[in-house]
Amino acid sequence: MELKIFGDKTIEVGAKEDLYNTLKGQGTYLVAPCGGKGTCGKCKVRILDGKVDCKSYGRLEQKERLEGVVLACQTNAKTDLTIEIPRQSRLTLGGKIASTAFKEPAEYLKSYNFEINPIVKRVFLKLPPPSIEDNISDLERLKRAVLEAALENMRFSYELVATLGETLRTANWNVTLSYAEEENINTFEALSLFSQDECSRRYGIAVDIGTTTVVVYLIDLVSGRIIDIGSTYNSQTRFGDDVITRIVFATEGGGLNDLREAVVSDINTILDSLSDRHGIEMCEIDACAVSGNTTMSQIFWGLNPETIREDPYIPTINYYPLWKGKTSGLKINPQSPVYTSPCVASYVGGDIAAGILASKMYRNSEIALFMDIGTNAEIVIGNNEWLMTAACSAGPCFEGGGIKNGMRATPGAIESIKIDPNTYEPIISVIGGVTPMGICGSGMIDAIVEMFKTGLINQKGIFAQGKTNRIREGEEGLEFLIYSDKELKRDIVLTKVDIENLIRAKAAIFAGVTLLLKEVGLPVDAIEKVYIAGGFGNSLNVEQTKMLGMIPDLPVEKYVFLGNTSIVGAYLSLMCDELRYELEEIASKMTYIELSVIAGYMDEYMSAMFIPHTDLSVFPSIKDEIGKYLYQIN
Repeated sequence: MELKIFGDKTIEVGAKEDLYNTLKGQGTYLVAPCGGKGTCGKCKVRILDGKVDCKSYGRLEQKERLEGVVLACQTNAKTDLTIEIPRQSRLTLGGKIASTAFKEPAEYLKSYNFEINPIVKRVFLKLPPPSIEDNISDLERLKRAVLEAALENMRFSYELVATLGETLRTANWNVTLSYAEEENINTFEALSLFSQDECSRRYGIAVDIGTTTVVVYLIDLVSGRIIDIGSTYNSQTRFGDDVITRIVFATEGGGLNDLREAVVSDINTILDSLSDRHGIEMCEIDACAVSGNTTMSQIFWGLNPETIREDPYIPTINYYPLWKGKTSGLKINPQSPVYTSPCVASYVGGDIAAGILASKMYRNSEIALFMDIGTNAEIVIGNNEWLMTAACSAGPCFEGGGIKNGMRATPGAIESIKIDPNTYEPIISVIGGVTPMGICGSGMIDAIVEMFKTGLINQKGIFAQGKTNRIREGEEGLEFLIYSDKELKRDIVLTKVDIENLIRAKAAIFAGVTLLLKEVGLPVDAIEKVYIAGGFGNSLNVEQTKMLGMIPDLPVEKYVFLGNTSIVGAYLSLMCDELRYELEEIASKMTYIELSVIAGYMDEYMSAMFIPHTDLSVFPSIKDEIGKYLYQIN
């Protein structure tokens, strides 16, 4: 029988194999933290055509069942099928590194003038077997061999010693020891002991825990090559879209463990898929580096985030020890160290410190602006002498959260839009050239600006009702029809509520930049380079984004799009001890400004709640063009 995946491919499916395992066997992975047991309710697919045998609906709501939604792990095909995989169910593997600068990370690492020097090292030790003449203990024998290898001040954990005797004898006294240096103080910790032919390959993982998405790099620790990439939505979103909602759920709702288990399960689901795909054993994953905002990092480690949202906004921890894989709950070698990017403040986390490391702006004399545009928008201004940072709540809309047909910048996302000024017909570009499934951040920006240019919305984002039948009444009020698939009865729209959310988000970002510049006493034209980080940056049109009023009015050539710098910074810290120490220095060097307590923030925010701004002199290079559009609207 044939199984056709809407917007993707057609594969063969047997009657005895469930859809989850059929898809997995053909390289299409679904989110399934329960491993396909039907208990998590996440591997949802929608049956568009054909008949199935469904053993259980699990936690699916009645409304979902009526719409043809089933759990893939509980469903077998009875006839040829056509299915749709919702974006929340799809585990993305084999992704691409987001920016030209990072296409070859191992080569990029060399641009820092450092060689590969991963957080975990290995050394081969050939120990003489014990005898009546040489009758010291197994641990003393190992310590002697370690000293002969010029490794002094080595600590040995209970976990290693507990299996030491058996490992040494099974390996015939020829072993490989993995170890890590502690805190750059020439003290080492012995981690794991292997026989020569056991767990001989060496892998590491870099993890970006975003508020909306989770990304994992699988890395060869010897060559630095990224073997594969996996990503998925952060399952914590079912407990709240933003960090404040999740902090409330963790503290007042007693849901800290639920939040922790959700994100650890997401990472492990990706790890299971990557390991299965490449035949990797758990013991071969030597190390992990995790990067995330302050709340995400604390929740990952099960630390109460309550004080992050309470005046004076103090996190439990900014600089994390090298805790172990077993403590983290990740499916890696239990003795593997897990490095966590250092945080700066409650609302500027390790993802931003990692981003500054990836951008190199801390090494250059030029004044640069770093903007990480995600669920939380963070900004940094500075150079190799000083760094000042602030955060503003943008919400998850640019990553697809809270937008009716929003999605991440993955295949099927509308990434750019042009609207014909005469017919008002949209011309769209879709990532991957496949059937549109939704719209990502760059497409949303294009859509709003194009609607403004053609008079379909005014400066406040309000629709000009009656101008075209593409502006219609929907479930959430007026909406603009971007794309319609008549065969599948599927529409992609941007609603009045969507536009309001996007304008609020861009206003928060621009107000943050404006206020931070005022705090450091610099005019906009003092900025020599603008680094844009965030998942949707690759498709971003600078002129359109300036027209929206989200970024400063600077020449296009000053803008550099870096993509996901959080994951790249995690990669760099995993692969090079020296860069890990630089990352710690970056965090200690950054001065945090709390925008909410600075007079004038709300004034700046309200001024930016228009397209592009109430004060057009803030955008001198496009002032005349904006005036022309305003004249047409009026």
